[in-house]
Amino acid sequence: MTKTQEDRLPLHDLLADLERHLISAYVAGSGQDLEALLARTDDDARRLLVEASRYASAKLSEVEARSQYLHHLHGEP
Repeated sequence: MTKTQEDRLPLHDLLADLERHLISAYVAGSGQDLEALLARTDDDARRLLVEASRYASAKLSEVEARSQYLHHLHGEP
């Protein structure tokens, strides 16, 4: 079964999902729960969320760079 254009999620939705998973995984790796962390207002919670966001941003940049490289290899714009 082939998906039509309407069945596919826009790229930004997929990247947003990936970003959330990366943040959640980073937070879980430090022994915390993302939802519980988001409910907190202390400095430690904010610091961990900032670190998780930086981690996710770096990983998304890596994914984008690899994607562009592959497009370049295949002669795509």
